[in-house]
Amino acid sequence: MAMEHAQPAQAVDVGPLGQAVQGERSKALFKARDLEVVRLVLRAGEQFPSHKVAGDITIHCLEGALTISADGREHPLRAGQLMYLPGGCVHGVLATEDASALVTIALTR
Repeated sequence: MAMEHAQPAQAVDVGPLGQAVQGERSKALFKARDLEVVRLVLRAGEQFPSHKVAGDITIHCLEGALTISADGREHPLRAGQLMYLPGGCVHGVLATEDASALVTIALTR
């Protein structure tokens, strides 16, 4: 079954999950022609392996703590912080605490 995405003008709750982070999974919130937004959910010790995307991205840590590996270096990201990575940057994400983040991806054509 296809995952439902938010519709235009539909409000989506992206507040911290709190204890519910334990039972949540990552999911795409919406995908438009030029933009995709994903809520990334990782438990402490889980990681999203190194990869790259063509478009620019932002990672906004909503709760917990992450370590972002980008171009061979590690960068801590805590709740309330936002990080920008240019398109083509090889990056990975490690949760150092239970965490959720809002990831935006500029889609290139």
